[in-house]
Amino acid sequence: MFSMLPAPIVASISFLLYVVNTLFWLAPIIIGSFLKAIVPLKGWQKFFSYWLDLMASNWVAVNTCIQNGFTRVDFQVTGLENLTKDQWYLVLSNHQSWVDILVLQRLLHGKIPFLKFFLKKELIYVPFLGIAWWALDFPFMKRYSQSFLKKNPHLIGSDIETTRKACEKFKHKPVSVMNFIEGTRYTPQKHSKQKSPFKHLLRPKAGGIAFVLDAMGEHLTKIVNVTIHYPDGIPDFFDFISGKVKTIEVRVETQDIDRAVIGDYFNDKAFKQNFQRWVNQLWLDKDETLDNMVDNQK
Repeated sequence: MFSMLPAPIVASISFLLYVVNTLFWLAPIIIGSFLKAIVPLKGWQKFFSYWLDLMASNWVAVNTCIQNGFTRVDFQVTGLENLTKDQWYLVLSNHQSWVDILVLQRLLHGKIPFLKFFLKKELIYVPFLGIAWWALDFPFMKRYSQSFLKKNPHLIGSDIETTRKACEKFKHKPVSVMNFIEGTRYTPQKHSKQKSPFKHLLRPKAGGIAFVLDAMGEHLTKIVNVTIHYPDGIPDFFDFISGKVKTIEVRVETQDIDRAVIGDYFNDKAFKQNFQRWVNQLWLDKDETLDNMVDNQK
């Protein structure tokens, strides 16, 4: 019914409901984060980790209800049947729009553990959100530049070690770690500037995913490789919440993580070259998948 309203009205009501939903669930998450912090007992903190993930999952579920009420998107999806909430996943996806995040949260919600993003350590100081991210066990990483490490060689490897310690909590609690390895959203301008060898993708940044695998390799067991295609053109957030997006195609592939892709990317040149070849092949396959999706809509 609401989808029949003019697009600006649909967008305004949808956006207002997204804001209300976010504030509603942010409150118990912040309260829970303080309760989790004041008692340094593993059992207590484990309970609140699960409870806080439940609050965040409820936030995603209500967002999905808002989308169902105000938009009519035909999601054409394959590959979700191979997923489970009992595995440790590294989720990779092409990145074209902020809508990608809503799509991933919607389609993967309830099928894998709640999505976590690696964040820069400085983001923990963002008011309210920083404490919420900490409470939700988002891993905070501290990265040093090569120039800084040359002046302080005693810190070499400490960034990986810090992240490993941050991920210790995932040893007994399944998790999904999300990474957009293109590093930014695809646009024709960026594609041209990069002189990307891929038809539909930007160049992948192998260092970020190598960092995640090195830090969490003993915990992560599978890759969830997601390919998102918008047949009507890449939408922005307003297009999505106003009901202008009619169809979204998604291909999901699950594969085991080969232990050979876990190693010291930043100091082992041979491993770095092999890892880059592996990532490039992954992206060549994704580019071919996108090419087939584009051809099928013609």
